[in-house]
Amino acid sequence: MKKQIGLFFGSFNPIHIGHLIIANHLVEHSAMDELWLVVTPQNPFKEKQLLLDNHLRLEMTNLAIDEYPKLRASNIEFQLPQPNYTVNTLAYLEEKHPQTNFALIMGEDNLKSFHKWKNYEYILANYPIYVYPRISEGDIPESLINHPKITRINAPIIELSATFIREELKVGRNIRPLLPEKVWQYIDKLGLYR
Repeated sequence: MKKQIGLFFGSFNPIHIGHLIIANHLVEHSAMDELWLVVTPQNPFKEKQLLLDNHLRLEMTNLAIDEYPKLRASNIEFQLPQPNYTVNTLAYLEEKHPQTNFALIMGEDNLKSFHKWKNYEYILANYPIYVYPRISEGDIPESLINHPKITRINAPIIELSATFIREELKVGRNIRPLLPEKVWQYIDKLGLYR
């Protein structure tokens, strides 16, 4: 029987408790054996200069999930051409892990713009997609609302962003409760985002 792995792509700049709440909820309330948090070096929709070094973000992700046995941090996109397109990463993973079924995890905000992704029709035809709720502008395209490959997960709505955390750190506010403890210690020790 093939292993079921969910892929949660993100910049994780930095990873915060919202990411962990969603990741843990999804892996505990689905048929997934594991959930991989894929640290993305370059999202085609985001500006590169705002990103902390890849390896620092990967290290923080590893620290955050240290006590979650069903969660893994992945640097798979570090060795792929940039910007990183999900369809290319999926093709690479299929080749490297033929005994695995992969599923995509995305927020409702990403589902609203999914039709802009490279080869989104191919992804939709070949991979299950788990969608967690997010409060965001716009509507989900009609063709995706009841699509058989899309499963809406009734996860907690977490309104917390890495952008907010970076801005708070920059002005010296205490955001310690918003980060996993080991991530907070790492950021504080290295003076990141200041």
